[in-house]
Amino acid sequence: MKKIIVSTIFCSSVLCTVWAAAPDRTAVSKNVLLLCIDDLRPELNCFGATHIHSPNIDGLAAQGRSFHHHYVNAPSCGPSRYSMLTGRYPVKGRGNEHLRERAEMVTEDPNSEPPSMPEWFRENGYTTVSVGKVSHYPGGRCGRGWADESIPEVPNAWDRHLMPVGEWENPIGAMHGYANGKKRIKGDEDYVFESVEGPDTIYPDGLIAEEGLKQLEELASGDQPFFLAIGLIKPHLPFGAPQEYLDLYDGVEFSSIPHAAKPKGITTWHGSGEFMGYNRWGKDPRKDHEFALEVRKHYAACVSYADKHVGDILAKLKETGVDKNTIIVLWGDHGWHLGEHGIWGKHCLFEEALRSPLIVYYPDIGKAGQKSDAIVETVDVFPTLCDLTGLETPEFAKGISLRPMLEEPSLAGHESIAFWTGKQTIRTDRYRLVVHPTSAVELYDHTTPEKETLNIASKYPDLVADLKKQLSAKMEP
Repeated sequence: MKKIIVSTIFCSSVLCTVWAAAPDRTAVSKNVLLLCIDDLRPELNCFGATHIHSPNIDGLAAQGRSFHHHYVNAPSCGPSRYSMLTGRYPVKGRGNEHLRERAEMVTEDPNSEPPSMPEWFRENGYTTVSVGKVSHYPGGRCGRGWADESIPEVPNAWDRHLMPVGEWENPIGAMHGYANGKKRIKGDEDYVFESVEGPDTIYPDGLIAEEGLKQLEELASGDQPFFLAIGLIKPHLPFGAPQEYLDLYDGVEFSSIPHAAKPKGITTWHGSGEFMGYNRWGKDPRKDHEFALEVRKHYAACVSYADKHVGDILAKLKETGVDKNTIIVLWGDHGWHLGEHGIWGKHCLFEEALRSPLIVYYPDIGKAGQKSDAIVETVDVFPTLCDLTGLETPEFAKGISLRPMLEEPSLAGHESIAFWTGKQTIRTDRYRLVVHPTSAVELYDHTTPEKETLNIASKYPDLVADLKKQLSAKMEP
């Protein structure tokens, strides 16, 4: 029997009075469908990775606008989703605490924090529903098993929080779930990848997608505009997907891993602790090329598994008829290293950890299918959705609307910044600067073949100083 954790959260009237614009239901009409995919790097066919089978995401890109230089504001689930859901930078850069700490402040004082993006839409006439992993914890709750209904991770945001957990019993079990209800136990049976024969529902994402379809159908039949967010877990570790998705990569040639060596000097390199903590049968992909290829194929299988669910959701949207009035955003919460810089994971400030897919579609979009190479960042999602739906854009949202690039894909973007464990980075259309707490700096030129393998900071002190000023300016309240 399918088990679902669900709660209904009601908004604080004080908070609504202080922060939210007065609802104008006559002006609100466009729906929002937000698809969040965990650990999805831009290794998709529509982003140039021709060895990847991703026909449904490719189809969305062909109808909308894919942003090929979208960067997240932190290389980890929690702070990245904080920036997406609040439109503000995760300046603390201390792992996954941002949303939980914000929730604690709002619970103690409803006026202490501006409303989140879903709360903003909710107070402006939208029915808001989340399914799966939209905030850091699947289902959006803190506490034991990430299942305490009294501790919402994003207070006042959702009319309904849903997280199907099935045989995995609770959200934390589903987050790292293996096939058929097996949970991670931090032991020898915690394999870094697996593939098992069976339907989509043998892994948690199959249940999340099913519930997402049910909610979409219900919302489409309602008389209010909706903001529906569906969060898929794969391709997050462990890399597990039904066998049919791994079979897609039989005989498929994968290119060699670019700049696979561990970098020299001071960088944000790390030893891939999350990945290395799994049972790898004594193998190390940094030394074993055949094993590295196996890992990459299992990651690709998870991408194709997620793509299947995206296809099912988009098909249901069209079946309901509300596709004609719905804005779709597909967003990856950060990138993921598959051996680049000698890293298997995220949690660093290299390009591969910070660059992720962003695709936006709305009916009658101009120049459909043309990509944008503009530098954009995750905090731009909030103001973009306000602009496209006709809602007032709140002053506290730090990003900018991407509507100009959606109308004309050749337009330039703006600098992107990110944070991690006290370190900061800024990415322009040419350079990446990384600033360490020790005052050490990394400067890379993306117009050169070396890209982020050659630190040129010592040669260009004036450029470093200028980029530091740009970084500080973007961080200002």
